[in-house]
Amino acid sequence: MTPTDPPSGSVGSSRRSEVAGLDSLALAAVLAAVVLGASMVSVHAGLSVAILELVGGVFVGNALGAEPQEWLVFIATFAGVVLTFLAGAEVDVGLLRREWKPSVAIGLVSFAAPFVVAMAAAYWLLDWSAKASAIAGIALSTTSLAVVYAVLVESGLNQARLGKLLMSATFVTDFATAAALSTIFIRPNPWFAAFLAVSIAVILALPKLAPPFFRRYGDRVIEPEIKLVFAALLLLMWLGERSGGHAVLPAFVLGLVMARHYESHRREQERLRVVAFAFLTPLFFVRGGMAVSLSAVWTSLGALGVLFAAKMLPKLGGVYPLARRTLRGPGEAWFGTLLMSTGLTFGTISSLYGLNAGIIDRTQFSLLLTVVVGSAVIPTIIAQRWFTPHHAIPGARDSLAEDVAAEPEAAR
Repeated sequence: MTPTDPPSGSVGSSRRSEVAGLDSLALAAVLAAVVLGASMVSVHAGLSVAILELVGGVFVGNALGAEPQEWLVFIATFAGVVLTFLAGAEVDVGLLRREWKPSVAIGLVSFAAPFVVAMAAAYWLLDWSAKASAIAGIALSTTSLAVVYAVLVESGLNQARLGKLLMSATFVTDFATAAALSTIFIRPNPWFAAFLAVSIAVILALPKLAPPFFRRYGDRVIEPEIKLVFAALLLLMWLGERSGGHAVLPAFVLGLVMARHYESHRREQERLRVVAFAFLTPLFFVRGGMAVSLSAVWTSLGALGVLFAAKMLPKLGGVYPLARRTLRGPGEAWFGTLLMSTGLTFGTISSLYGLNAGIIDRTQFSLLLTVVVGSAVIPTIIAQRWFTPHHAIPGARDSLAEDVAAEPEAAR
């Protein structure tokens, strides 16, 4: 079993196996209904569809007792890698070079503050082992590239300076998280050299291969350029699994080096985004919600509160002062701080690694995963409801000016 595999069972699995007599098609139909419902509610409620898909996954996993099947785990894992690639492609390389200091400062504090506090809280307050506490620190130090990217794209802020700065800082946070997990726990096998070599080769070659490939095969209904990206990402996933590593970081860097290509091929990027948000992304978020066991959490609410506070308080307290220096528009500092407090992809990966390696038990896993999913939901809702910087959305001011200009003089 690899770090990205689901646990072989979960708390309350005996009940789930009785209730969840769902074959693959039945589960797919249920999830399709949940995803469609989440999209409809998102339009009316003004909330990120990713958050509603997470909540829908919690419902399917607990109320219906369904467990992720092998096909869902694979698609969700691939979706996480694709989302990370797309997030990297959204990073403004020029802005990252100009403003690397705030990006690195926010990203490192976003990692280090909750890592230290959560590890200490798990060890001293919850009496977890040293290794289990380290897993808690790593899992709760993350910022979710998937959540941040989804929210920024849905709001249109991915094209604003605020969104690009947040993507850069998120990359720094998750790079530090992955480095901590690899340094402390993961012991690479002989495949790791091949994984590293191929990752470097793909990152160097794809930006050079993409322009002639696009000129020869692009703008076709069969979408060869999207298939090229998918082939590269699946290769990285396979080698990452064999080597004991993970494809998320090289996928992000690959997206980063492809950013300039997509600047001149926006339609290609938009079509890839459509494929991801229509099919892959919903299953990624639903699968994350299905992994939460509410029954295990209910019996350990005190520990849940300690872990949630150990993630959120250092994130908010550490990131906000830095964000306020850099993001000066109304609501921008709090919006950015709250999004930097989200967690999902690397938090789930780290928790699953700890469970599969026997470092944490199933109750500890459920607690960590509940905090991870909760941190993806609660800060995002608060950020969108009360702190969305509408003024920073590209085109918002022009739209407002047009509305005022079109308004009859007598009504002004």
